[in-house]
Amino acid sequence: MHCGRFVTPPVTRREMLNRCASGFGAIALTALMQEWADATPDNSTSDNSTPRKAHFPPRVESVIFMYMDGGPSHVDTFDHKPLLAKFDGQDPRQAMGKLEPTQFNNIGKVMKSPWDFARRGESGNWVSDLFPHLANHVDDLAFLKGMTSKFSEHTSANYFLHTGSGFQGRPSMGAWIGYGLGSANQDLPGFVVLNGGLIPPGGLDNFNSGFLPATYQGSIFKPKGDPVANIRRREASSQLQRQKLDLVRELDEETVAAIGQDDQLESAIKNYETAFRMQTSIPELSEFKGETQQTKDMYGLDAKWAGTDVFARECLLARRLVERGVRFIELTCPGGSGDRWDQHGGLREGHQRNCLSVDQPIAALITDLKQRGLFDSTLLVWTGEFGRTPFAQGSNGRDHNPFGFTLWMAGGGIKGGTSYGETDEWGYKAVQGKREIHDLHATILHLMGIDHERSTFRFSGRDMRLTDVHGHVIHEILS
Repeated sequence: MHCGRFVTPPVTRREMLNRCASGFGAIALTALMQEWADATPDNSTSDNSTPRKAHFPPRVESVIFMYMDGGPSHVDTFDHKPLLAKFDGQDPRQAMGKLEPTQFNNIGKVMKSPWDFARRGESGNWVSDLFPHLANHVDDLAFLKGMTSKFSEHTSANYFLHTGSGFQGRPSMGAWIGYGLGSANQDLPGFVVLNGGLIPPGGLDNFNSGFLPATYQGSIFKPKGDPVANIRRREASSQLQRQKLDLVRELDEETVAAIGQDDQLESAIKNYETAFRMQTSIPELSEFKGETQQTKDMYGLDAKWAGTDVFARECLLARRLVERGVRFIELTCPGGSGDRWDQHGGLREGHQRNCLSVDQPIAALITDLKQRGLFDSTLLVWTGEFGRTPFAQGSNGRDHNPFGFTLWMAGGGIKGGTSYGETDEWGYKAVQGKREIHDLHATILHLMGIDHERSTFRFSGRDMRLTDVHGHVIHEILS
């Protein structure tokens, strides 16, 4: 029997392309995966327990974000408009011209400020009588008077201020900072929210981690009593609790070995560890041990007005968190201050009450940070989600105004005593130095050493960032 040599028949070009189709797809997929990997920073991780390298040397190490929920009236606080007194009581459509649609369209007369303004400090910046304590620090503040928002109702405006998006589910700026820099203190969260009693519209999604790992979400602390529920150990000893935690970790790691890497499970393990360490650090933190009575009085602890006492505790706790390396601390409005800063009616009573709550504690915080050498390494931001109209809503309130409002910044990297941007002569719309929330976010990240265009996270097939495709650093207020 003769066995001839087997000869492979030639392959046509059409057959070769048909056989290699899957291979070409794999090559394309490999290229795409490498592109996605390159788009994510080398230091990105779900581990929030260690510090990571910034894009460039940071100007500050911590941010204290004082959120005045509801929309403070800029024309009654820091944006002096004498024309309102001249045309007080007149129809704004006749005096001011065409008006933008408001949320409620209950448009009253042009309304002058119930408070007097005066130039303060060497800078001569205007501050109303609502802030007698803060007026002494006006040369430390940089006012942004041309701020705008894309939204005129609270929930979307809150999301926009906190996350750069008017929709639910995006990561908060505090989460982005933690993602970019990690934690400087393994015993405390990197992002803490001090709840004075009023969570803003939109709820906890204002402080969420969104599509970032859950370890970066904000931890909600109460300023009085135990900041966190069940923070004190119930076990007979820390050793027993440590053994229980080790068992949980062992079970979780077995699950990871069985199903593969899981970011949510990894974050849960990290959060268990952080919670265990917090049981040692937080009780001491919140009891204000070592604080002198003089310091407590300076802040206004135990003040007659309950709102002052609550916000004083928030401010003092914020300073203590800064000392311990917490990256981002947000302060919310005291629960005793009524309907936040949202005075659609009763402007005089509402704003007077709100300012009484925050004025002395904020001034004390600035003084205290300076005395302890922390002012130059801390960024302070004071803002609402929008401003108020220069005309009345009804007879004695003001409606929402997203077209122009004022916020201020102070601390490291900020040129104190400056005023950037302007609204028109009515305080209605930004006309010079017009800026939006994306610019504020870019500036905060910049001072923390983060390039907002490079801090990205791949989600849903796209490189996401806090500033979306917008945002410019506001160099005019930087020192």
